[in-house]
Amino acid sequence: MEPLLQAGGVVVRSFLAAGEDRALADDVLDGLTRPFKELPPKHFYDARGAELFDRITELPEYYPTRAEREILVAHAADVVALTGAGELVELGSGTAAKTRILLRAMHDAGTLRRYVPLDVTESMVRATAGELVQELPGLEVHGIVGDFERHLAEVPPPEAGVPRIVAFLGGTIGNFPPGSRRRFLRGVRRLLRPGVDHLLLGTDLVKDPAVLEAAYDDAAGVTAEFNRNVLHVLNRELGADFEVGAFDHVAFFDREHEWIELRLRAQRHMHVHVGALALDVAFAAREELRTEISAKFTRRRLDGDLGAAGLRLVRVLTDPGDRFALSLSTPRR
Repeated sequence: MEPLLQAGGVVVRSFLAAGEDRALADDVLDGLTRPFKELPPKHFYDARGAELFDRITELPEYYPTRAEREILVAHAADVVALTGAGELVELGSGTAAKTRILLRAMHDAGTLRRYVPLDVTESMVRATAGELVQELPGLEVHGIVGDFERHLAEVPPPEAGVPRIVAFLGGTIGNFPPGSRRRFLRGVRRLLRPGVDHLLLGTDLVKDPAVLEAAYDDAAGVTAEFNRNVLHVLNRELGADFEVGAFDHVAFFDREHEWIELRLRAQRHMHVHVGALALDVAFAAREELRTEISAKFTRRRLDGDLGAAGLRLVRVLTDPGDRFALSLSTPRR
């Protein structure tokens, strides 16, 4: 495949072929015709959704981003020393805001060779790649524009003799239901060589439900606006006629499954038409549409999920408040 960009140590290739915008339509058709309506959370992140999420990470109630950053600041050099990593593959890379801490530690250790960001937003991959090769002399960037659920096979093979870290940060692994989570981790495992490479995984930890629920239902209402934004996406992209203000934001901790659920609750009975799908959907008064799950982890759950994917837990690092964890694991021989 011809690269979108190839210059100055940067190569960017896109694997989002024409017609892949059907992913949204297919997810909506599937999700809104189920007995219990739901949508996958990846559709939150249009430009407005990304802006709102950036605001969420700065809120006093929302601790995960700060906690994960604290861990990286405290332990990035230790991670590099333990793994000897010269290459970093990041799934869902965004602006590489936290990852730069690890890249800088690799650069300072003299091991840094290549960064492989994988993200659906082409402009973000290009911009981040350009910034990083300026910040870190000698760095090569192989950017991939794609969906980390469908395009793991497009990650280039590692260079012989150069240990690799695959990073999946931010607690995003918690958005997968348990079966899908383990299937995804098995796919990630195929990017790793036993005894050489490591997975660096960010996971939010089980804690006081009041703390968890506040993180997803902030006093300023930013998370509520973020949640409802998915309806704006459907209206714009699929010609739907959701009355966005007629849905209430709902966030709660499911104690049985130990995950946070985000839902949108219809304030009254209504009918919604999705023009691009020629689909009419009825909502009863107070009927809910699930938009996200965010699983929280214990050491036992983490060990179990990694083990089921053929990975062996090597190290677990937490912030001083034990709110969040970064774990290193490697394929079993």
